[in-house]
Amino acid sequence: MPLLPRTPSPAADPDLAELAATVLSNVAGAPSADLSRLLGKDAAGQARSDAASIIRRFASGLGTSAIRLPSVSAGATPTPDGPAATPPTAPGAPAPTVPGTPTLPGAPAGTRPVPAADAPGRAASGEGTTDTDMPELFCPGPVRDDPALGDEVNDRVVEWAEQVGIYPGQLDRLRSCNFGRLIMLAHPGTGDPDRLVAATKCVVAEWAADDYYVDEVSLGADPLVVGSRLAKLHAVVDPAQLPARYAPALERYRREEAIATAFRTAMEHLARYASVTQLARFQHQMSILFVAWNQEADWHNNGRTPPVWEYLVQRHLNSYLPPMILVDPVAGYELSADEFYHPAVRRAFTLAGDANVLLNDLYSSAFESETDFNLPRVIAVEEQCSPREAIKRTVEIHNELMHTFVAQAAALSLAGSPNLRRFLADTWAWLGGSREWHSGTARYHES
Repeated sequence: MPLLPRTPSPAADPDLAELAATVLSNVAGAPSADLSRLLGKDAAGQARSDAASIIRRFASGLGTSAIRLPSVSAGATPTPDGPAATPPTAPGAPAPTVPGTPTLPGAPAGTRPVPAADAPGRAASGEGTTDTDMPELFCPGPVRDDPALGDEVNDRVVEWAEQVGIYPGQLDRLRSCNFGRLIMLAHPGTGDPDRLVAATKCVVAEWAADDYYVDEVSLGADPLVVGSRLAKLHAVVDPAQLPARYAPALERYRREEAIATAFRTAMEHLARYASVTQLARFQHQMSILFVAWNQEADWHNNGRTPPVWEYLVQRHLNSYLPPMILVDPVAGYELSADEFYHPAVRRAFTLAGDANVLLNDLYSSAFESETDFNLPRVIAVEEQCSPREAIKRTVEIHNELMHTFVAQAAALSLAGSPNLRRFLADTWAWLGGSREWHSGTARYHES
């Protein structure tokens, strides 16, 4: 997903570009940007006992017929200090809906997270729709839009990009992408420009690495050396300590390679606001992202278009979690490790990141060349369907993931801590801000 605006390929279809733009910009039927309105909170902000029925009403689209919300007893009331300990499941208790799925944090024994929606016949065929029935995108709009704040953040990040040496001669194009606006929209939990600048630097460093190392041949990208480049970059993201004789060479790389300098300085800025644990989460997510870029390089090196399931695995690794991982440090709080790393929370969070990155695929499908990869393209190849049908299937897949996220968030809100409810709300806000940015950035639109 290159950062800079892209010129449509010779085979680009302007009608498909217009279709994608219409899907993302049509918010007439969008769900509320306030997650608590979907989850059903009382006046004190606590999850109400009728949240299950509220979520069933909203999570009713394609692929959600198998959703089962957990039953929650009075013993599952969240506490200010975090989730209560969960007793082990007694012998003979009902088995999890999905084998190996853990009990929700703080919920009584037998309470389970929502299983993956599984209606393969319906999901594969698009039953109930036709090629002219483009489904509406199930994604909120932004919680906040402060153009002046976004411009301030954007200006400071473009100045930083010039200082570290990325995109020389193309800073006006970088400015037009307005990544400061993305982060302003996606992080309504703070109005502090410096916190937003820290997050924006990290985002721009990530996408610059994608451009320089993976996607843009004009910037030196070469799939044959992706692995070695990312390995060296990882030694900056998670600093390697070399023997004294060899350490100066690594230090020169850290300071002279533009992408390395971008990551190093972005993380130094982030460290002002992120705890050691939150920085470690960022490092871990970068490791996952680098694995995904190596997988994409393998496809290019071997001239292979992946099947849809494999592409979705790659998108799971190469999702929007790298920028989303900063929702709590940017807002000035920290979700506890017990909750952040709980499998049920991780599953909900990754569902959101997987769904939101498909917005990028929707727009990219009209701009990228036939050698690039996006979900509509791999669907069209595998299912031998029209590009329009492939876009429709992409929207359906996005919506299935989003419906399941909302249902998961309902279950977790009933069982988790106040900070977990805030984290889920901030994640939802990130999705809405991202949608708004995609609908207007020069990354996809002619200025």
